[in-house]
Amino acid sequence: MKDQHLFDCGFLAEASPALRETMAALATETTLRAGEVLFEHGDPGDTLYAILEGALEFSVISVGGRKLSLDVMHPGAVFGEIALFDPGPRTATVTALEQSRVLGIRNADAMSALQRSPDFGIDMLRLAGKRMRWMGYQLSEQVFLPLPARLAKKVLHLTSHISDPEPLLILSQTELAEFAGASREAVSKILSRWGRSGIVSASRGGLRLLNRDALRDLADINEI
Repeated sequence: MKDQHLFDCGFLAEASPALRETMAALATETTLRAGEVLFEHGDPGDTLYAILEGALEFSVISVGGRKLSLDVMHPGAVFGEIALFDPGPRTATVTALEQSRVLGIRNADAMSALQRSPDFGIDMLRLAGKRMRWMGYQLSEQVFLPLPARLAKKVLHLTSHISDPEPLLILSQTELAEFAGASREAVSKILSRWGRSGIVSASRGGLRLLNRDALRDLADINEI
């Protein structure tokens, strides 16, 4: 596969040779334009995916129509493993934030590989364990953390893949509010306070993180 070097990041960097070889042999590549939806919450799920290029947003819509952004994943991330163990409706909507490429392995092919290679099964169990742990953290933060600490954690997480010491997060305040599970007005007040303290700089282009250590302190004050 010409993109074999991209298996050196994210979850794929720790994957067994069996998972890498299965993806190289059986996966189908899909290219997504910015804003294009890979699948929607509730769609039938029968494919395991890995990200080769770009950034994908994972979100859900509440009964009242409110959007909650759960995460953004980057190259090397693997998702959709629930479909392997329990084919059924997708649990989130996945949207490309920029032009992206993903590899997809259908359930039947993945299950065949699972039967041939115990290492492939170990990869999937490890991935499922990571996902369950992440979901537990998300639930705990949403229930127990006050908004400033929750927002600080989200900003740190969303910029963790950027090597720039003062990373730029290209999201609007409305989009940040969707990640924090809050109103845009509440998020705007917090960002204004952080701006006066020199922690971040907000503009139409997004949010620049100026003091990562100060933001870590804000996130850790109310650690669960």
